Amino acid sequence: MPLFPSSSPSSFSSFSCPSSLPAGAPRPSAAATAAVVVARLRAAGCVFAEDEARLLISEASTPERLTALVEQRVGGLPLEHVLGWAEFCGLRVAVDPGVFVPRRRTEFLVHRAAARGPSEGRIASGGPAPVVVDLCCGSGAVGAALAEALGRAELYAVDIDPAAVRCARRNLAPAGGRVHEGDLYEPLPARLRGRIDILVANAPYVPTGAIGLLPPEARDHEPRVALDGGADGLEIQRRVTAGAARWLAPGGRLLIETGEHQAPDTAAALAGAGLIPRVDHSEELDATVVTGTRPPLGPGPGR
Repeated sequence: MPLFPSSSPSSFSSFSCPSSLPAGAPRPSAAATAAVVVARLRAAGCVFAEDEARLLISEASTPERLTALVEQRVGGLPLEHVLGWAEFCGLRVAVDPGVFVPRRRTEFLVHRAAARGPSEGRIASGGPAPVVVDLCCGSGAVGAALAEALGRAELYAVDIDPAAVRCARRNLAPAGGRVHEGDLYEPLPARLRGRIDILVANAPYVPTGAIGLLPPEARDHEPRVALDGGADGLEIQRRVTAGAARWLAPGGRLLIETGEHQAPDTAAALAGAGLIPRVDHSEELDATVVTGTRPPLGPGPGR
């Protein structure tokens, strides 16, 4: 996860990597270089300086490149934007500058979606691949991880941010995923109505008034549209929920990441939309997911 940078990183401008050594001077050992990078990161307020230093050093092909990476990190850029990738559910997911960084807590959304997805028997029997849609997809990390967990999927993703769409297309291409730019369900092919088995949404759920309390890395470097959930944080969730029954297959499930204190309201919105709600919480990841299942019997989805 992103770390908290110093509010005044410029005060450490005396740092130099081995590239600035005088001609003929002995080059420092790898351990000495790592120690310098760790000290610089720690002074800038990086809580996990040792881990970050290891990643930055492994990413740098030259001393000059290492200097540039460290300067970016000390300057407040999220580690994932500096590296160009984030680890998520064991995958290396590309994360472009200005794109929402996938959080580790969101791995719980993937775990719940995979656990409550179509049966293993259906997949193993050679039946149709489950239809999976990732709304508010950002980098596409959730969709990519879910496709990996399921083994195969007919995968679609949607985001309103063009930068996120470009990034998600790269991440979902190996799984054959199709990424659409637009507002929630609007750009999805009409043929998916009533066919979606798993609908996941890591919609923004930070209340507008709390945006200013976020760490600078999120507040300053991630798109507000990926963070701001309206007055109570549930504005986008309500829109996702309201449209879900028209798109879910009978027995299909909508899974939404939300705040623990927001979960009762999220569950109520799902119930109001005709879905059967369930709340799951992970203490380890400090994550909450609310699932709404479309009843397997009853009237078909609205057209």
